[in-house]
Amino acid sequence: MKAYEILFIVDPTINDETRAGAMKRIDTAITENGGVIDNVDNWGKRKLAYEIDKLTEGDYTLINFQADPDQIAELDRVCRITDAIKRHMIVRRPDHEE
Repeated sequence: MKAYEILFIVDPTINDETRAGAMKRIDTAITENGGVIDNVDNWGKRKLAYEIDKLTEGDYTLINFQADPDQIAELDRVCRITDAIKRHMIVRRPDHEE
């Protein structure tokens, strides 16, 4: 397995239930085929560098995880179809691999 991190932004005005649902979908996409979540870091509300869908702030979450490279396409698809997630980025972390 390789080490990755995903940073995603959700609308800060959505309710906690919707935010938890988006987090659960990402969690399921990572762990359903043997991936392991190492750390979840909620950065909270931050100002966006530019306006996205008429939003000037976003709620950021960073997840460090390990997964097989073929799982990344499915995780990317899940993030794109989840309406609560406004932006996301998945990056490989070669400095954290075993």
